[in-house]
Amino acid sequence: MATQLPTPSSWPYELLLGWRYTRAGRRTRRNGFISFISFISVAGIALGVAALIVVISVMNGFQKEVRDRMLGVVPHIQIVNDGGAQAVDWPALAARIRRVPTVTGVAPFVAGQALIAQGNTLTGVLAWGIDPVRESEVSALPAHMLRGTLAALRPGSFRVVLGEALAQQLGVSIGDQVTLVVPSGSLTPAGMIPRLRTLRVAGIFNAGNYEYDSGLALLDIDDAARLFLTGGPTGLRVQTRRADDAPMIASSLQPTLPAGLDARPWTDENRTWFEAVVIEKRMMFIILAMIVAVAAFNLVSTLVMTVTDKQADIAILRTQGATPRSIMTVFVVQGAITGVFGVLSGLALGLLIAFNVDPIVSTLETLLHTQFLPASIYLIHRMPSDPRTGDILTITGVALLLSLLATLYPSWRASRIQPAAALRYE
Repeated sequence: MATQLPTPSSWPYELLLGWRYTRAGRRTRRNGFISFISFISVAGIALGVAALIVVISVMNGFQKEVRDRMLGVVPHIQIVNDGGAQAVDWPALAARIRRVPTVTGVAPFVAGQALIAQGNTLTGVLAWGIDPVRESEVSALPAHMLRGTLAALRPGSFRVVLGEALAQQLGVSIGDQVTLVVPSGSLTPAGMIPRLRTLRVAGIFNAGNYEYDSGLALLDIDDAARLFLTGGPTGLRVQTRRADDAPMIASSLQPTLPAGLDARPWTDENRTWFEAVVIEKRMMFIILAMIVAVAAFNLVSTLVMTVTDKQADIAILRTQGATPRSIMTVFVVQGAITGVFGVLSGLALGLLIAFNVDPIVSTLETLLHTQFLPASIYLIHRMPSDPRTGDILTITGVALLLSLLATLYPSWRASRIQPAAALRYE
């Protein structure tokens, strides 16, 4: 025997009546003002939810973009000499670290602060001495080369690869010469004299991160060791299978390292910035959730006016045997339908904008003849967006909960109306 689907007439009358009141409020001229307030409530909830989705998605995208671009240059783990280690056997240490299953690459490096000059232009840079052969194991810099290659960095050649923004600032291109000024120089009767070395530009890269594109210079590791008087590598750059596992892997490596060496995961780089983004994201969620709450509690006004307008109907229902709980359910259903419609409208609008933020911003920049994210100020120059399922579900759940809470008091008041008092002046 076939099973029949439930028809609307077989549904609980509380649900049918709540849906009817929701629709009637939009059709009846007498209730035009109530319909207007109901529309404002729906629009407020929709705009609040949409704003919350867009803002959180943009903050997620900004954090992900900066992180990915930073990890294209910075290794997952750096093992550095904090000054306490003596005569470190770097090749043996690198070979031992490579045997760790979660490690995908190890390369030695030399790092130091320096000044670079061309003509009258002088600027500070972070000079990295790298092994061009192994660099692809620990960073994506070889893939970010615009002109030239890292293979041009050979021992004794004293060549340099510059970030694009730095090359533009100095006004140099491939084949031009720049002067590197290293603080560690020679002590003379006249004081400390910095070491100077003329370098020839062998390549230009663009990592997509202005901080590195404007302040990073790459040299061969042997040339850098000679310039900075280190006598060899000053540390190892380690790449892991997953960037998120780097802190745990660094902690496991630390006890196995010689005394004086420190394993630093990438999360230690710009730690303050990442922590600030997390805090800002939480605060923005709270602030925008308050906007949703204000819009949701506009439902209180709508339901209060609806209850006042429907007192006679409530009284008739009570005289026909409806319980206070049933009356309360009718208005909870009415408010919930309004809230759900607002939340779903906001969800659709928010996702539409979140998935098209960059084209929308580009269009506005063209129309307004401005740039919202100048590359010289921000780490990236485009508006990223990363809508995440967890955030979307949280926002939707909070908005629905606030909408439901807003219906409880007016619905409870409706259930307390006495039939005799309501029909006295009818």
